[in-house]
Amino acid sequence: MTEPCIITVAITGSVPRKEDNPAVPISVQEQIESTQEAFEAGASLVHVHVRNQDQTPSSDPEKFGAFLEGVRRRCPGMIVQFSTGGRGRAAEERGAMLHLEPDMASLATGSVNFPNMVYENPPQLVEDLAATMLAQGIKPEVEVFDLAMLYTAAEMAGDGRLKAPLHVQFVFGLRNALPPRREILEFEVAQLEALAPGATWTAAAIGRSQLEMNHWALALGGHCRTGLEDNIRFDKSRLAASNAELVARVAELCPAYGRHPASVSEARALLSLPPVPTP
Repeated sequence: MTEPCIITVAITGSVPRKEDNPAVPISVQEQIESTQEAFEAGASLVHVHVRNQDQTPSSDPEKFGAFLEGVRRRCPGMIVQFSTGGRGRAAEERGAMLHLEPDMASLATGSVNFPNMVYENPPQLVEDLAATMLAQGIKPEVEVFDLAMLYTAAEMAGDGRLKAPLHVQFVFGLRNALPPRREILEFEVAQLEALAPGATWTAAAIGRSQLEMNHWALALGGHCRTGLEDNIRFDKSRLAASNAELVARVAELCPAYGRHPASVSEARALLSLPPVPTP
């Protein structure tokens, strides 16, 4: 018997552009098609940012709604996670689409330096987004870019502002934030287990560190994130052909660690989400 690994595909993000890699999906239709390909390659969770026609980040609920409807129709049971990230969006826009009730949404529980900006998540914004997710029955994925964010999330779960069990994503490889070092991941995982028993976790890394982080997450019993948001290259010699290609690479790694790509039913059970809806 092997243990399931939830493969998250981050299909677009707010930074990579078609000029960087023509495979980056920008329109909602491109995003739906790319997600379906990734789903068929082994992804059970999709993390999405939507874009305007000029490729700038968007908070348009219509775009998020169209994406949600398309993925639910073409990828039955796949977990849809909306980004509430702040690049290119005003604070008041970041939760504007949560009324659509996706399965999950990202939630950074603190501020951090990014390569060329401060990723601002002031306490009141974190409180407001968390309260909206709690009221709408949306499971947060706590984004841990720096260690304090983990302790804040544990405190919020302890007093009911976040619903337990937590799901945390440890993010590495952004300049000015956490470097991709296995000992840091091991420490964070140990702290999560001590602070929030029963929590689940995913590890993500940017650029050339992505594959190495996939190996570490599989070895340590966590889950994996991949996709063109984090890495437009498959290897040093060529660009990734698609999100599906990056997902397939993680799926192929799983057996060496006694793992297999989680089905949507397994992923939902692991994340304490409702089961796949009956048609």
